[in-house]
Amino acid sequence: MALAFHLVTTTDPDLAADIDATCRLSGEFTLRSGQVSSEYFDKYLFEADPLLLARVAREMAQLLPTDTELLGGLEMGGIPIATAISQLIGMPALFVRKEAKKYGTCKLAEGPAYDGRRITLIEDVITTGGAVRDATNALRAGGAIVDTVVCAIDRSPEGVNPLADVGLEIRPVLTKAELDAVRSQG
Repeated sequence: MALAFHLVTTTDPDLAADIDATCRLSGEFTLRSGQVSSEYFDKYLFEADPLLLARVAREMAQLLPTDTELLGGLEMGGIPIATAISQLIGMPALFVRKEAKKYGTCKLAEGPAYDGRRITLIEDVITTGGAVRDATNALRAGGAIVDTVVCAIDRSPEGVNPLADVGLEIRPVLTKAELDAVRSQG
């Protein structure tokens, strides 16, 4: 059964600017692709800032489907956000590993049982959706109902849902276009 929660809905008008100011770094950075960039977006900087994390959690909580039963925080960046949302609205969280651990309980997801329950995945940043896709498939194989992911930032190309192939709706707080607009204004 889904938990009922009441959240005052507001929009944080300065959130994009504050995330951009906190997370956009200048220097020389080697990206995952091997390319070298003079800019880097360090998403963990907003997650490590308790006040900024709380603001992101409030915005993400407003995007949750009303029939959500569990928050599925994805390793690693989705876990602190799912925890913050869980505390904010009183909904249980599930911590979803990239792969089931090979010792102890050998679980893919730590927390309450999820078979037959509706999970809304929580992720920090989505670009191609690979980790979200893998988690969706694994949780569905374990009996979960997964059809939505709420993320802090959607960096996928505008108008493209990289998770359409697994029937997942993406609900972002911010998009790459919104962050780029903040940067061009500053």
